[in-house]
Amino acid sequence: MRIGQTSFLQFVAEIAASAVGFVATIYFARVLGAEVLGYYSVALAVVTWLGISGKIGLSSAVTKRMSEETDSYAYFWAGASIIGSIFVVLAIGVFVFQGQLNAYIGEEVHLIVVLMLAAVLCNSLFNAALQGQHKVHIYAVLKPLKIGGRAIVQVALVVAGFQLTGMLVGYSTGWMLSAFVAAVVLMPPFERPTRRHYKRLVDFAKYAWIGRVQGKTFSEVDILVLGALVSSALVGVYSIVWALCSFFLIFGYAVSTAMFPEISKHDTNDERGRVATLTTEALSFAGFVLIPGIVGGLLVGDRVLAIYGTEFIEGQYVLPILLFGSLLYSYLDQLLNTLNGIDRPDVAFRVNGLFIVANVVANVGLVAAIGWAGAAVGTTLSAGLGLVAAFYALRNRLEFDLPLAEISRQWIAAIAMGAVVYPATMLAGPPSESLESTAVTAGIVAGGAAVYVVVLFAMSAHFRDVVRNNAPIDIPRVTGR
Repeated sequence: MRIGQTSFLQFVAEIAASAVGFVATIYFARVLGAEVLGYYSVALAVVTWLGISGKIGLSSAVTKRMSEETDSYAYFWAGASIIGSIFVVLAIGVFVFQGQLNAYIGEEVHLIVVLMLAAVLCNSLFNAALQGQHKVHIYAVLKPLKIGGRAIVQVALVVAGFQLTGMLVGYSTGWMLSAFVAAVVLMPPFERPTRRHYKRLVDFAKYAWIGRVQGKTFSEVDILVLGALVSSALVGVYSIVWALCSFFLIFGYAVSTAMFPEISKHDTNDERGRVATLTTEALSFAGFVLIPGIVGGLLVGDRVLAIYGTEFIEGQYVLPILLFGSLLYSYLDQLLNTLNGIDRPDVAFRVNGLFIVANVVANVGLVAAIGWAGAAVGTTLSAGLGLVAAFYALRNRLEFDLPLAEISRQWIAAIAMGAVVYPATMLAGPPSESLESTAVTAGIVAGGAAVYVVVLFAMSAHFRDVVRNNAPIDIPRVTGR
């Protein structure tokens, strides 16, 4: 399967998953309110960080070593044995410090945290193996399956009256379902790992772990900081804003997921020119969805947040800031993806370390100084700093072109979209959570997206070529730049 088709399949799968998650989140926001969502978000952030401790970069190392197509399953079993051992240690730690953990989250959920930790580690291991075996198209399909299964169980448990407990148990179900299907697809045969397999995994993981920390620092540190410094209701509002930003990030994630095994393979074959081309291509489309998302966030952010409930409209002021930070992070992610793909996790380690320190310091300092909006500003500033550092780090090791013309055309198309959307919002009236207002908002968003794609298709020969080369049907040629 071609890289473009793999990226598109990944994107479509992510869109389907996000659509299911979007509808489920609206239900939970309206039924449970911002406060319970705040507890839920903090609990997920805690599990996420425990999960990172349980993987310490091993999932990335499994993907990397298995993608090299030698002794693949020996690396899988080496990774599984290490992750399993770490899980036992972490589970004991949760039981020992259960009092402090429950006090921080706000509810007694330590047993569920252990269950969730087991589920997330299994899911991470098997999904890493799928990517390492170049089965990214299968990995992509698991995302909507995971979120769909999760949403069904969560809704059923919330309807039954379990509220926070139901939300957390349902979340675990999604991970376990995804891990089970991945295991069935792989059916990994046992290959006894040797000391060499463990050493090569650890050699990569000792740098790659910080990449996982970096990714979760971007999406979770602000939640953890807010959980300690502001009310649970504000954390709930902020988590909804982050949910929207996550939707706009999925295309960039799809690109990097599809590119990594290809970059790794070409680097192993010493095809540096091809690696440079893939890097430029990844940067060309990292902001394809986020750039119009920023313009849309400025114009219809209040209307979209109102769908979740009027108490969430307050998040409209931080939404554009976080969307811009997400754009910077998406470019950063592509550069770090290449650094890891060319087997320079040591360089990515230093860039990630800078980003993490900057993000933590900026979040703590700015939240304390200006309130919850400081979390969005701190996250954005640290993403910008990380992007600059990653660019110079990679540029010193790989000659690649910056697709400035293509990015400029995306901004022009987004501004053209805004010129159509703005008058529509003026005619639509004030936002509300009513069905009529929701339908109007959906129409405005869909119309704006159509304008953006049509304008970009007319302006960009590169975009037309990518669409034409990966579309299942023949698309007539259009002259243009």
